Amino acid sequence: MAFVVRVWDLPTRCFHWTLVLCVTGLLISGSLGGAAMEWHFRFGYGVATLLLFRTLWGFVGGYWSRFSSFFYAPKQVLRYLQGSFSSEKHTGHNPLGALSVYAMLFFLMFQVASGLMSDDEIVAAGPLVRHVAGSWVSYATFYHKQIGKIVLLGLISLHLGAIAFHFFARHDNLVQPMLTGDKLLLNETAASVDSAKQRWLAIFVFLICSAGVASLIYWLEK
Repeated sequence: MAFVVRVWDLPTRCFHWTLVLCVTGLLISGSLGGAAMEWHFRFGYGVATLLLFRTLWGFVGGYWSRFSSFFYAPKQVLRYLQGSFSSEKHTGHNPLGALSVYAMLFFLMFQVASGLMSDDEIVAAGPLVRHVAGSWVSYATFYHKQIGKIVLLGLISLHLGAIAFHFFARHDNLVQPMLTGDKLLLNETAASVDSAKQRWLAIFVFLICSAGVASLIYWLEK
């Protein structure tokens, strides 16, 4: 008997696909340069807002979206690599998927932070440039262009490769649940709350995050 379980709540799915759009926008606008850099910063502020939202949602969101549901000790990761794992425990993110999520969030935060301090000395300068020492601006600009971007492209490639591997080798479609929110499971397990009340909470949290990022940028640019 199979069970349909709500794994990804709507706010988590909206976060995921909006982040995909913003990161895509960042890559395109950053490659174009020139006038497109205005949009590059806008997409960057969007990513900052999304990251802040996801951090908070990791504590108050649906069950499988909470960090506590995909926090694994090193020995648990090792057992997973050895093929010893519980399908119920990994209904959301498996240990490798969890590491991927944490890595993506971590390096996106670094990319946003370094972008705020970057200066291409042509048309674009982050709002933090005039508030920090010149050496910090140089380090941040180098990291943002030469290191952070490459690391993120690598993580995105690994992410897409993992999706393809699961689809073709394990016949497990990881994209569909991120579209519909539901997974078809052989064992009944805990579901994420995805009620109207929970969605209104997400809207409230997102508005707070948006206001916080907008206020910070306004203060830095004054």
